[in-house]
Amino acid sequence: MASNHVSYLDPIAVGIACRRKLNYMAKEELFSTPFRSWFFRALNCFPVKRDSADLSAIKEAMRRVKAGEGLLLFPEGSRRFEKGPKEPYAGVGFLTAKLDVPVIPAFINGSDKALPAGAKSVRLTGVSVSFGKQIPIERRMPYQDIAKLIMDDIRHLSCAGLS
Repeated sequence: MASNHVSYLDPIAVGIACRRKLNYMAKEELFSTPFRSWFFRALNCFPVKRDSADLSAIKEAMRRVKAGEGLLLFPEGSRRFEKGPKEPYAGVGFLTAKLDVPVIPAFINGSDKALPAGAKSVRLTGVSVSFGKQIPIERRMPYQDIAKLIMDDIRHLSCAGLS
């Protein structure tokens, strides 16, 4: 599964909306203390070193998917605060092609208002998650093209929710 990412609430929102148990790649900084590491691992998170080709995180993602588990990725990497398109990372394309699995796009709306950047508490406002149809992936496509295809489907869901 792949989704937009604008708030810390996003993994929770998709996890609640999805019937399937999901696993999450999470920035390694979240695992900085023994308690935080235990907490995030209990939520099916595993660490990833951002801005690098983290082979251990890639192997762990592949292991979990091959074991039949769900995986949620955010193709844009980290939370995004500015409007307009952002170039997705090729990692989602790489994983999808190597695992030879379809991707389900998801679009989260309202989480940026419920927990905006810098907020200390959650605001009571609506958050919705829309799921698209599975995207079959052509394995021979360049990884960046796969990532763009996935992000295009996520953006399409954002427009569908406005009509």
